[in-house]
Amino acid sequence: MADTLVDTNVILDVAGPPSSWQPWSEDALQRAGDEGELVINQIVYSELVAGYASMEDLERAVAAGRFRRESLPFDAAYLAGEAFLLYRRRGGGRTVPLPDFFIGAHAAIRGYRLLTRDRGYYRSYFPSLAVVSPETRP
Repeated sequence: MADTLVDTNVILDVAGPPSSWQPWSEDALQRAGDEGELVINQIVYSELVAGYASMEDLERAVAAGRFRRESLPFDAAYLAGEAFLLYRRRGGGRTVPLPDFFIGAHAAIRGYRLLTRDRGYYRSYFPSLAVVSPETRP
């Protein structure tokens, strides 16, 4: 069984207003849940705040039993920093690490798959990370 760190966009697709991504995200989330535990961290949780009217609404969406909450490991924070340095060396213009670096590093360090519909920086900066996205799973 493989545990999966779930990116913010997938949760918002499922819990938010109807969108063209909702069917894919619902199916992918169901499959990942059938194959192992679904994991979120503080970064994903903080990004989800924008999609909910209150903390209570957010808590219902990420209820224990559906998602396991896991703190960002320090070795993942270090890997996120290394990825950010590489990003800067490659000409990236951001001056602080992006949330995607922390999310990708967490999944990579723990050996989780990452469920996202935005491959973003993940392939470029975490090449060993198993990414489940629309490009990898129809």
